[in-house]
Amino acid sequence: MVKKTTEQKDAEERRYIAASAAASAVELEPFLADPNQSIRAVAAMNPNADATILDRFADDKFWGVRVQVVSNANVSHATLRRLLEPVTRKRGVVHHAARAKLEERGAEFGIDGMPEDAV
Repeated sequence: MVKKTTEQKDAEERRYIAASAAASAVELEPFLADPNQSIRAVAAMNPNADATILDRFADDKFWGVRVQVVSNANVSHATLRRLLEPVTRKRGVVHHAARAKLEERGAEFGIDGMPEDAV
């Protein structure tokens, strides 16, 4: 693996700072495509992220970013529902975190591990 140059490290540090300091969804949007997974996770943790941008971060292929979406106080009920995995053997950290958050918000789950009102 090639080591990062000082310039690359500095640029990455600036992106971390920008992701955590972003004040709106517009400022967070560029981080949806950031090549660094941990910077995307920091952006998803940002308390200024609204439900719409969090829903877009929920599409990230890495579970570490998706679990940060679940942890954000601004995540919508619909996004949490979308992160549930109906196939039992495919359920992982994100499913269980989303389920716990939905249960905190009053959702009831059936024996199949999905919300009672799921169609």
